[in-house]
Amino acid sequence: MKSSRSYLFALTVCLGVSGCVVETANQGNRNASASPSPSATVSPSASPADKASSSQSLTLPVLDAFFAEESFAGTLKTRLQLTDELVTKLKDLAHSETAKLNEENAGQGERESSTARATATEKIGALIGPEKTQQLAQLVGELWSGAAEEGSDKATNTNSRDKAAGTPNTIPKDSRIVVNTPAYRMDVFDGGRLIKSYKVGIGYPEFPLPTGLRHARVIIFNPTWTPPDEPWVAKMKNISAGQKVAAGSKLNPLGPIKVPIGGPSLIHGGKSPAKLGTFASHGCVGLTTPQMQGFTKLLAQLGGAQLTDTELADYARNKTETKQIKLVHTIPVELRYETIVVEDGKLHIYRDVYDQETNTEENLRAVLEANGVRFDDLTEGERTQVLDALAQMSDKSVAGTKSKESPSPNAAVRSSSFADRRSNSKAKTAVAKNQKEIVIEIGALQGKGYPSPVALDTGSGKTPAMISTPPKREKR
Repeated sequence: MKSSRSYLFALTVCLGVSGCVVETANQGNRNASASPSPSATVSPSASPADKASSSQSLTLPVLDAFFAEESFAGTLKTRLQLTDELVTKLKDLAHSETAKLNEENAGQGERESSTARATATEKIGALIGPEKTQQLAQLVGELWSGAAEEGSDKATNTNSRDKAAGTPNTIPKDSRIVVNTPAYRMDVFDGGRLIKSYKVGIGYPEFPLPTGLRHARVIIFNPTWTPPDEPWVAKMKNISAGQKVAAGSKLNPLGPIKVPIGGPSLIHGGKSPAKLGTFASHGCVGLTTPQMQGFTKLLAQLGGAQLTDTELADYARNKTETKQIKLVHTIPVELRYETIVVEDGKLHIYRDVYDQETNTEENLRAVLEANGVRFDDLTEGERTQVLDALAQMSDKSVAGTKSKESPSPNAAVRSSSFADRRSNSKAKTAVAKNQKEIVIEIGALQGKGYPSPVALDTGSGKTPAMISTPPKREKR
């Protein structure tokens, strides 16, 4: 397990401009031990979507990230019984595929995630065969979902998931961070009460934000950066792989603050407002720097650490000095993939951004029942509207879309069912290709569900009141 943990922690550190990058394990994790909060009660939402997401993580760019740690090659030799030659070929394949990524156009194609997974399965299978490809996918899924965490964190993760298995849209009862990837949203809970929400950037389709329970233990100000030997690094000016870039340097893409959350991910600043609500990282949660400053102060308070406005200003002013603040209490960070959410009495259906086939009638029924409502008890108009929305927020509803990836056995039936119901529907709604969600009023859900955003920070520098209230016109 020690080798698993070492490359888990070494996988990813987030770019301030274009996403997450690989860096050595001793940066931001070696001093990250902290006592768990004695009052924390873990209640993650282990929905079917979570399980699907963690089991469909194998893309060649993700595999390339794991190869950044030398111990990963050794793991492939021992666990999959691969020869040195096959490991080298596998590494070269992943590296060359990563070089083809066009991050500027991320999300503009159809079914990019499923295509990336299918490409990985096909090309890796040609090298090592279907059986070992399946074993590799299982290994990557475990690591990408954080299943290899050790000690009390691992026990907490396993036990809490057993208790909450199959319960969607869970409202935490403790202090924690909840990120729902398809909603591009991060929430801060204090003792079970939602106190702050953020609009965020998520991982690229080929480099998805994982799911599972993580933990925040330390806040790092003005981190240094060691560029990995990656194709995208070679495209950067005045940057060389392996040559450390100092904290505060204009060449340092990490942003001024990062929060490691275990596994392959971070929460970090440095994003532009335009990147929020989009694909913007290599498996990390991205915020603007002002958002990150506010979030960091809240996180410190929840974790029992002292962080004043004066200290924040000092860290921002002394950009070349790296500082770490340990949290007294570990704060759980829950990464969800929920495309069907009951929120404050309304049904929100989000686009299936990573092609996980989560917008299904089965999942819809589970979400409704978790809120005390049966699908069959909805009015005919509500059922028609909801099924229409499910189809439109699933990429299967896009005419002419094809994927090499083999769908689940029931996928074709579900897709056909949705198409038939849509064709007979009098309530069909035109949905733009870039529309991220459909919100539906359901009478029986009034007063139920996950809470609406609180003091939502969109990264624009404007408060929700400023955004919703039009400016007054001057009298002439």
